[in-house]
Amino acid sequence: MNNSPKGAIKGYSTAFWISNTVELFERMAYYAIFIVLTIYLSTTLGFNDFEASMISGLFSGGLYLLPIFTGAYADKIGFRKSMIIAFSLLSISYLGLAVLPTFLEASGLVNYGIVTHFKGLQESSERWIIVPILFTLMIGGSFIKSIISASVAKETTEATRAKGYSIFYMMVNVGAFTGKTIIDPLRNQIGDQAYIYINYFSATMTFIALLAVILFYRSAHSAGQGKSIKEIGQGFIRILTNWRLLILILIVTGFWIVQQQLYATMPKYVIRMAGETAKPGWIANVNPFIVVCCVSFVTRLMSKKSALTSINIGMFLIPISALLMACGNLLGNEMFANISNITIMMVLGIVVQALAECFISPRYLEYFSLQAPKGEEGMYLGFSHLHSFLSSILGFGLAGILLTKYCPDPMLFDNHAAWLAASQHAHYIWYYFAGIGLIASIALLVFAKITQRIDKKKVNEG
Repeated sequence: MNNSPKGAIKGYSTAFWISNTVELFERMAYYAIFIVLTIYLSTTLGFNDFEASMISGLFSGGLYLLPIFTGAYADKIGFRKSMIIAFSLLSISYLGLAVLPTFLEASGLVNYGIVTHFKGLQESSERWIIVPILFTLMIGGSFIKSIISASVAKETTEATRAKGYSIFYMMVNVGAFTGKTIIDPLRNQIGDQAYIYINYFSATMTFIALLAVILFYRSAHSAGQGKSIKEIGQGFIRILTNWRLLILILIVTGFWIVQQQLYATMPKYVIRMAGETAKPGWIANVNPFIVVCCVSFVTRLMSKKSALTSINIGMFLIPISALLMACGNLLGNEMFANISNITIMMVLGIVVQALAECFISPRYLEYFSLQAPKGEEGMYLGFSHLHSFLSSILGFGLAGILLTKYCPDPMLFDNHAAWLAASQHAHYIWYYFAGIGLIASIALLVFAKITQRIDKKKVNEG
């Protein structure tokens, strides 16, 4: 595979394009599952809201914590070997999610008919087989999190990096949009069985990605391969003592706590508040659609501004998005053009959320990549995802608590009137997240001012 300029497309190497293509397939697989993971855990395996939220949060959190370590290991063994390991684990894991319900049904613990009937599954330990499956999926996914974003760093220059990450992020969202598009038509056709069979789709996507890596991926960049454990440890110390990166991660976590509610709160919220005919997969797809349409334009618009300036604009948009989501319940569940107010305001909130993401995510990755020494791109870009570990644990945990308090499962009530009384303040959920987003926005503004002052002082002293 030729990685010279002659073999490049529009100034980027073939390794860059193969990396981005397999990222598209991986995101298709991941989001097809993740958008309904809490529903799968509750509807198919019998976990309650809090259990389902915590399992999903720990899974998502681990997926973003492990890249710190798998990224360093990928630097050592090379990205091609790492991708082969990753996509092999992902394919096996998604297949495991698909066949687990068949195993449970054969055990006589559950009957997946038109309506799921649990026969002691909720008291059985066998449903916890989901944990090792999700753990294997988590390891495979953690490799991808560090490798692909680091590959963009390796295969670009400082001059082409911002655009390179814009392309990368567009591919991520094309995959996310496509993956989420599958679930609602499948649910309309086969009902709750869709939460089972969607896993076969994901397993197929990651297997195609595995074949693409084996057949086509080659990179001319091998800096960092073969490093000793001591050298890896020294790299960890350098990154853990970089106070700017650590503080930035903590601040940006506020944005991602709100963003995580697209998966932690929104699916159950819209089905419970707008009715069973609501389509959370389509609603969630507003996010990647807007990102795909706008991310290149926003990146060009902000090309002469610093990464922190771009990130700060996005941070101030996120509390606005949460407040818009809250407005749906305040307006009542009346229909406008056969769409409920709750759905309309949820969509508007997600539009603003997606615009915020356009300002934040590509420039955030660019910021981290520019801090990474040669040969440590995997470790640094893996470390950059630590915000998603924190936001997954906190965001999903808080979602489970708030759903239970303000928007509980209707099945827990004797009649609809009792549930209406219990869920009349469901919109309060979004006030919590608006507050979190606003605090994070102000914190980043202060951080940018302080670091700018420190840098200016160093230049004057130099």
